[in-house]
Order: sequence, then C-alpha cells, then structure tokens
Amino acid sequence: MNPLQPALDLQKLTGLVFELSSQLHMERLHRLALEAALVQAGVLEAGAPEKLANDAALREASRRAAGESIAGLMRVLTEHQDERTPLRSNNFPN
Repeated sequence: MNPLQPALDLQKLTGLVFELSSQLHMERLHRLALEAALVQAGVLEAGAPEKLANDAALREASRRAAGESIAGLMRVLTEHQDERTPLRSNNFPN
C-alpha cells in the first residue's frame, strides 16, 4: 500500500464527517453567541466581525489554525491498525 494513498475505510471516513459536522455546528453556535453578547454589551457594533474578517493577519492565523486542525483530523484516516507501526502523518513536515 502506498503511504501517500491510505486505503479508504468508509466507516472511518463517515465518522470523520460526522465529527467535523458536530465541531462545525458547535463552533458556529459559540461564535454567534459570543458576537451577540458583545453587541448587546456595547463592546462591538453589529457587523464588526465581518469587517475584521478581511484583516490579512487574522486571515493568515485562521488559515494556520485550520491547517493544524485538518492535519489532526486526517490522522484518523492515516492511522495504522498495528500499534507497532508509527503514524504515517508523523513523516510529513508541518
């Protein structure tokens, strides 16, 4: 088997999709609640988060964090069942 093309495990892939969906839902809910609380407290103006989303430094930090998160989730698909075998993801640069 080619280590760059792991065998497709439908059960793992389905589990990963559901995990991502759950995380996305919770992150969105927390973000919306935080934004609403800040607007209600007068700390932010309505629409301020959308304006800040165009900030280049914030976008780069977001890309970096997303990359790290995806790398961790992809580990689920690249793990080997034999505990004596190292994770293939450890062989790739960060």
